[in-house]
Amino acid sequence: MPRYSEERRQAVVAKLLPPHNLTAQEVAEQEGISVATIYKWRKEARAEGRCLPAASDQGTEGWSSRDKFAAVVETAAMNAEEVAEYCRRRGLYPEQLQRWRHDCEQAASLSHDERRREADALKEQRKRNRELERELKRKNEALAETAALLTLSKKAKAIWGDEDE
Repeated sequence: MPRYSEERRQAVVAKLLPPHNLTAQEVAEQEGISVATIYKWRKEARAEGRCLPAASDQGTEGWSSRDKFAAVVETAAMNAEEVAEYCRRRGLYPEQLQRWRHDCEQAASLSHDERRREADALKEQRKRNRELERELKRKNEALAETAALLTLSKKAKAIWGDEDE
């Protein structure tokens, strides 16, 4: 099994990015390296924090939420010119970055609102549960009382006989 230098690995992984945007299969065929090795290197590069799409053949749709967030963070302090250059290198449009940033901002507030809604729903569920338990207890007591009266009625008929006769 050949051991590849770090420079070679970086060069191969770079082919997955713009301007090349090659698929892992295409890179493997060009370089004579197994597809599994390409996927492994891509996974390692992503673990190091590099923005690599999950699937090169899907364009920006292959970017995971984590990669999109990383791109937003990387470009947060950049001016418009630097963002444009960043986008050219990554094969993105500035509008995509803006949409991703908006989505990231919304995710935090949605998450908070969603948690609050879930807490309110849970509170309502517990309240409803207590009401149902009280109703069930009341009905069980009524049923027990009815069963006791029925049993006493049958015993009374057995002891004194039926009055209707």
